[in-house]
Amino acid sequence: MHSSINDRKEILMEQLRITTEAAELDVPLIHRFLSEESAWARGIPLATVEESIRNSLNFGLLAGAGQVAYARVVTDYSTFAYLVDVFVLAEHRGKGHSARLMAAVMEHPRLQGLRRFMLATSTAHGLYAKFGFAAPARPQSLMERYAPDVYATLT
Repeated sequence: MHSSINDRKEILMEQLRITTEAAELDVPLIHRFLSEESAWARGIPLATVEESIRNSLNFGLLAGAGQVAYARVVTDYSTFAYLVDVFVLAEHRGKGHSARLMAAVMEHPRLQGLRRFMLATSTAHGLYAKFGFAAPARPQSLMERYAPDVYATLT
């Protein structure tokens, strides 16, 4: 029997699954990516990653048996959320995984009706704009305490 390209795409799509269950996440993979490959969390200790997962709403994109993407939301589930640690493994980029992951985040029932949903990005403005994110309307009202080298001082 001959299968078409569309049939193969449907089979591939069925193998993709997004989980919010922390027990299903590949924590060593998340730690490796954040500590070695990310621009924002280099050197982050494993214990810090584990604690952040315990205290967040997590989204893992699984392809077959392995995790290929991740996002984490820090939230009070009623007024505010902050999207962090979004990544797709290099060998899985260009396949629409980041858009699938973001759609799952934005559609999550516990993240509806929030007054403010924030994120920081240096490279993916186009992706996030598709989901309604924009530069702050009132940047003069936002402040931060930023410590980019904090993980280097934890040793």
